[in-house]
Formats: sequence, structure tokens, C-alpha cells
Amino acid sequence: MELEVYKIDGSKTSKKVTLDEAIYGIEPNDHAIYLDVKQYLANQRQGTASSKERSMVHGSTRKLKRQKGTGGARSGDIKSPLFPGGGRVFGPQPRDYRFKLNKKVKQLARKSALAYKAKENGILIIEDFNMEAPKTKVFKKILESLKVADKKTLIVVSKIEGNVALSARNLQKNKIVTADSINTYEILGAKSLVITESSLRHIEEMFNSKQND
Repeated sequence: MELEVYKIDGSKTSKKVTLDEAIYGIEPNDHAIYLDVKQYLANQRQGTASSKERSMVHGSTRKLKRQKGTGGARSGDIKSPLFPGGGRVFGPQPRDYRFKLNKKVKQLARKSALAYKAKENGILIIEDFNMEAPKTKVFKKILESLKVADKKTLIVVSKIEGNVALSARNLQKNKIVTADSINTYEILGAKSLVITESSLRHIEEMFNSKQND
């Protein structure tokens, strides 16, 4: 697939790039995508939810009433889950939700996500750029020129410059990431994928080098 290269003012350049068929032209693997997204979301969980069980509640261990002869159910101490203020039965405890996923599966998932974006014509290639000063208004104008200002956009650069990061951080619908930190979840979550020329080369080198490992 061949794509035009755009300037940040929205005009076309005389250059064209050819997307690597081994990355953007593969048949997407939905199960690999599912596993990678599941792992990404699991890794975001803090796992700090906690509740007190019976042994953790502060209170007397004195038996509340005699075992038999009261006409009611038997009862132990005040820390029983049956009483207000008692411990919780099978409540959540701190845990680690992370799980292992093979590198080749993660790689296939990211390539599948990029292939989906290529099929949807959701990839836009632009020239490398930087900003002289942090100006949100200027950065928003760039997005408007590229016709992606009203879409959820993932902007992939080879290196995040300070002024670019500061200019973009207050705009809710876009996110800037480096080429080596792209992930399946964010690629699929974005309506448009804006990739700079240098980061496009970086992505291809990254995947091709991993295939040779």
C-alpha cells in the first residue's frame, strides 16, 4: 500500500511511502489482539482492593450467648459476618492481575492492529516536525489542517519533544507516543493514526529485527 506524505499544514508533499506488507498487509489475528488487550488492561489494575475478614476485625471474641436453649440460631463472637460491623465473607484481597504473554503473540497483535488501521484507511503519514514554543493553539491548528482534530487520534513520533508534548497534553482527543511504545489497545482505540516518516521507518525496523531474533 502506497500513501502520500503530508506537511503539518495539511498540504501534500511530493513524497510517497510504501507500507510494509509484512506488517500492514497481514490477515489480522483477532485472538492475539484479544489476549494483548486483556493483558494491557490487566496491567493497569492496581489490585489494591481490600476488605477485612473475620480474623481482621477488631472486637471481642466472647461468645454472645449460650449455645442452646435460647430458641434462636447459634452465634459466636461479635466479629461474625452475620452481625453489623463483622468481617466480610470472601471479600477482595490485594492481588497482582498481571499475566505473561509471549512476545511473538504481542508482536502479532500489534501488527494485526496496524493492519486493521491500514484496511480502514486510518493511517496518515506526515513529515517530521517540532515546535519552537509550547502552544496548544498552534498544535490544535496542525490537527485541524490534517483534518483529525475532531477524531480520537494517536500520533506516533520517533522522539517526543518537550514543546510538542506540552502543546498536546491539554487536548483530550489525541495522544502522542513513541514508535517503540505503541500498543494494540491504543492503536485500535484511535480513529486516526498519524505517523511521522522517521517513526514509520522505526516501526518497520523494530518488527523486522524481532522477526529475525
